[in-house]
Amino acid sequence: MNRSQTAKVLVTVISAALAGKALANGFSLPDQDAFATARGDAFVATADNPSAIYYNPAGITQLPGNNLRFGVYGIYLDPTYSPTNGAPNSGHTYHVENKLAAVPHFFYTYTPSNSIFSYGLGVYAPFGGNMSWPQNTGFRSVAIDGSLAYVTINPVVAVKPFPELSLAGGIMVNYVNMEMSQGLSKFQFPATNFFRFTGDGWSVGYNLGALWQPQEKVSFGATFRSSASVHLNGQTEIEQQPFVPRTSQPAQTDFEFPISATVGVSYRPTSKWNLEFDANYTDWSSFGSNNIHQAHPPPPVAPDVSLKLYWQPSWTYEFGVTRYFDHGWHASAGAVYNKNSVPNAFYSPLAADLDRYFFGTGAGYQGRHFNFDVAYQFGYGPTHTVTGSQPSSIPAVSTGQTADGKYSFISHAVSVSLGWRF
Repeated sequence: MNRSQTAKVLVTVISAALAGKALANGFSLPDQDAFATARGDAFVATADNPSAIYYNPAGITQLPGNNLRFGVYGIYLDPTYSPTNGAPNSGHTYHVENKLAAVPHFFYTYTPSNSIFSYGLGVYAPFGGNMSWPQNTGFRSVAIDGSLAYVTINPVVAVKPFPELSLAGGIMVNYVNMEMSQGLSKFQFPATNFFRFTGDGWSVGYNLGALWQPQEKVSFGATFRSSASVHLNGQTEIEQQPFVPRTSQPAQTDFEFPISATVGVSYRPTSKWNLEFDANYTDWSSFGSNNIHQAHPPPPVAPDVSLKLYWQPSWTYEFGVTRYFDHGWHASAGAVYNKNSVPNAFYSPLAADLDRYFFGTGAGYQGRHFNFDVAYQFGYGPTHTVTGSQPSSIPAVSTGQTADGKYSFISHAVSVSLGWRF
């Protein structure tokens, strides 16, 4: 899960009069097919099953007739936090409360006989997550929990004007639902206190792809996903006993999800081997600063909440290899390196973003009609020490709490994809 990947985006907007943060790579979900996951998602220059709609839509011209592909990516993630020496509870390690997630994917392609055109439809979740920290971490007034559901409906059309070249484009229609909260004081009790934002909305973007195979042993792939601006309509809730009873009011904000581009090369020394290297760029600087507007907030909460994010562009590097055997069987392995995109000065525990490494392996079968793949993926993030982070809200300023500390990450994932050609 991650990458820019992450994974790599759950947005936390939090405050009482206030400021906010959001998160990215840790909630980007680039694993949209078990075969690709086993190869470290190095698939843009191969793209030879219906999940090409996500990885490189130009690849669907390789699929004659009707092709259906669906499955699920199930993951166990365990981000951890430890306060630095001298901080309260230093030496203690905190774990998130929600460690399990499952993300489905669905793809369908159709290439008519003797046609240079191919058509496809994908439904998948390129971003998503659910992060919930205990109340006693020491950064309660910075963030407590948040969730993001992001679903994309992606029809595409591809054309093969020359035998060695395919081009494609599609429309991405996205539904986004977000929820996030923080405390207003250091402690949950004895007086109930919190600030929460929830909202949802729709956005539209596009994706492009190209696949060029100048010779049998080498192919090049490239894909581009546009930014997508979403207007979130919802509400904020605030409660600060005994002074402010639970109060809700309409609220809205806007976010621009980033552009991303991937290029890759596949080398096939024989028909039994496929080696690929990809590089992905995601421009998270689209998460700069904006505002949450509240219609009628209770005093002293300001109507407009300033959100200072200032994330950075990030790179992901992917390598994969597949060995093809007789009778339709194959085995794959791959590795991924994903660069952190959230600077320490604006760090959010809900992102807990850091440099991450992923290692995958898997096997599958390609028959005349039926096909399947199963993959296992291990993720690891070496300890990242955050210092000098700014308090993210007026409550955090008043309590003296920041996101400073040591963050690390481990994940285990299993992906299964089934297909049918007819």
